Amino acid sequence: MSEAYVVRNQQGHYWGKKKRWVDGSKAKRVMLCKHQDEGFNLLVELSARDIDLRGEVIEVELNDRGIPQVEPSEHKLTDEDDLVSPAAGEESALADGEDSDGDEGETLSPEEPTAT
Repeated sequence: MSEAYVVRNQQGHYWGKKKRWVDGSKAKRVMLCKHQDEGFNLLVELSARDIDLRGEVIEVELNDRGIPQVEPSEHKLTDEDDLVSPAAGEESALADGEDSDGDEGETLSPEEPTAT
């Protein structure tokens, strides 16, 4: 077995390959750093974007397939496949008959000429 380094936040989530936090339940999604200083550089970059981040760089062992042996977080995250994008939510609302500007049920018809 070989070793690598990962970044873990205060909730036990790990920085993932897709540049977002993962809970560690699917260990192959966790981003690996070959060297400890790479992990610290990554942690500094993440801390610059999120001042509330309290992270650490930890050393983990890799199995024979190169997958890190990490302990999944007790604080589960929603899987990315379950997330609904805001655009999809708007489309479903419009499909239900709601207008995006809140004018429900109003329809505009061409004005008919008035008889004088």
